[in-house]
Amino acid sequence: MERKSKIEEAKKIMGKNFIGTEELEKISPYFGVSVPKKIPNLPFDLDLLRKRKKDHILILGSPLSINKMREIFGIDPKKFEPCFYNQDWYLKEKFVSKSLKLKWYLISKKIDPKSRAKNPEIIIKNLKNKESLPEAVLAAFTFFAYYFLTKEILWKNDFIWCSDKDSNKDRIYVGRYSDPKKINKNGFNIHRHLSIKPNYGTVYEII
Repeated sequence: MERKSKIEEAKKIMGKNFIGTEELEKISPYFGVSVPKKIPNLPFDLDLLRKRKKDHILILGSPLSINKMREIFGIDPKKFEPCFYNQDWYLKEKFVSKSLKLKWYLISKKIDPKSRAKNPEIIIKNLKNKESLPEAVLAAFTFFAYYFLTKEILWKNDFIWCSDKDSNKDRIYVGRYSDPKKINKNGFNIHRHLSIKPNYGTVYEII
């Protein structure tokens, strides 16, 4: 009873930035998943939620992978939106087949302006206690769930760094649903930040 009352209080605090069992029930027709009967404990203090209620989303994870969500929402904005951006480089990577855990997550709605144009490894070194980069699957699930509930597009023109790396140890970044230059079609992007490796180099032309 105490656990349930804490979650209900958290819902009052977070408002539209709360995605729990009732909210997942509303959007379950889109995701094709059932709402869990046993709800995990809420690990966040209510005082923390009060401080973060405007700029963070409190969301209950659902056991979906990026590959599964891609199957559901597709890659063609002419057929259905929101969707994933049409790219296939990551389909066999481990991070896209990993399912989101059934637990509560607290993720920010906007990127930190101080982090813009900074190397992700430097950003990681400067993270405060209990801060971490989100997994790509959490970012994707939050993006689609929040859209179906509010019709708002998270990280519309921005990319966000993730904790995942691909098989080449290149860091993953996602987001930027709409291209400000209108060159690329709409879609939730998934990219990798190519780090310099020993087999990168230059050949010279003598002129």
